[in-house]
Amino acid sequence: MLKRFFIVLAASLLTAVSGADPHRDLPDIGSPADTVFTRSQAEAIGRSVLRQLREQDSVLEDPEIAEYISDLGQRVASQAHEGEHTFNFFVVNDDAINAFALPGGYVGINSGLITATRSESELAGVLAHEVAHVIQKHIARRIAGTGRSSMLATAAVLAAILLGAGGDAVPAVIAGAQGLAIQEQINYTRANEYEADRVGLQYLARAGFDPMGMPSFFEVLSRQAAMPGSRLPEFLQTHPLTSTRIAETRDRAERTPVAEVRESSTYELMRARIHVLNARSTDEALRRFASPPGAEPDFGALGHRYGHGLALLRAGRYPEAARQFQALVDEHPTTVAFHSALGEALILAGRHAEGLEVFAHATRLFPRNRPLTVRHAEALLRTRNFDRAHAILLDIFNVVRPTPPQVRLIANAADAAGLHAEALFYMSEYHLLTGELDMALDKLRLALLEPELQAWQRARFEARIAELEPFLQQRRASRRGSNNDE
Repeated sequence: MLKRFFIVLAASLLTAVSGADPHRDLPDIGSPADTVFTRSQAEAIGRSVLRQLREQDSVLEDPEIAEYISDLGQRVASQAHEGEHTFNFFVVNDDAINAFALPGGYVGINSGLITATRSESELAGVLAHEVAHVIQKHIARRIAGTGRSSMLATAAVLAAILLGAGGDAVPAVIAGAQGLAIQEQINYTRANEYEADRVGLQYLARAGFDPMGMPSFFEVLSRQAAMPGSRLPEFLQTHPLTSTRIAETRDRAERTPVAEVRESSTYELMRARIHVLNARSTDEALRRFASPPGAEPDFGALGHRYGHGLALLRAGRYPEAARQFQALVDEHPTTVAFHSALGEALILAGRHAEGLEVFAHATRLFPRNRPLTVRHAEALLRTRNFDRAHAILLDIFNVVRPTPPQVRLIANAADAAGLHAEALFYMSEYHLLTGELDMALDKLRLALLEPELQAWQRARFEARIAELEPFLQQRRASRRGSNNDE
């Protein structure tokens, strides 16, 4: 039955792919990639895989780490000077050394790869390589060149996304999609890899990173793969690496000019943060940072001290953590992460007034910084300042797009503040971001039943329902069509 389900989905999608798409831009003449995915279909694949990863709790949603990798990725991607793709960078909570690009500009990087790098230029080099794969349309070009069987596999993935299939089949399809996309479907050819190296090096240098970061990290991977008994890094399973390729990339990097290398200290802080978050136990986290600063070769002095403070927080030793972070704030007042950590430590130590003042001061120094605002809101919720928590989250989310957990946070703040209709509206947006259209509409309809609803709220909720209902009707029609074909 499941096999037939996939065949029906594949056949339905092949019809959909060849049909008219009112939002499709005209493809470049002679590009086979554009005959495989329309832009909206490519975006749907990437968005859906990310959603499924979130549902499996595989995305590292930590605000500081997520913001850092997004900022770093956008710094590199902006050098492509290409307006077709909107990039979305995210961290997969996995110790394996891997990174991957999905259709639609979605780029995932494993936490294990971040901690395996030795400099920000090495990390940026991996991101530049993946960005180049997206810009050069290697994913779609590979599918276009592998024939009908690959097209059918891709069609099954697209069908599960675009035709809105329900039940247990969707997780199965998407799980297969991840396997195809990350392990098999994007087993790039040697020509793809050379092109991504060449193009990525240009992005890397123009973004102000050391071009040598790319071949340097390739050498790290190569040495690890050559160690007796070691497991081949997953990155090398999809990105074939040879000594010739490393040598050519190094030669090209040496000849790639860069005006000034600009690496940030945030890199070592986030590596330390990942180590603390992913430590198997509190004792392991404390042991990692127990040695004096400088004795631990994996981190610089700042990263070591920050990691030690975070390990103390994890251990519940809040006064000690507060002292550690206060010293860091005093010495480095322009580092946002130190202010957030100090405020959090003070709140957890029960020094609420001091903690809230730290957050208020930091907010004046760094207005609308998303990780800081999220941590500030969490502190306000913990201290029952519900209205204020809702206000500061609403202010920033009117400017920057929130992640699903951040939308859920503002929904909780609104509900705690007694703004129940607004809380239902936010939860509707949360369900939209997680792909649950039926539940999104249900929340909007519930919001319309709230007593004392303001006229402007009613108008907003009704307009949103009118906007979403056609999509739900289209999804139901697609399901009926699929059932009739069985």
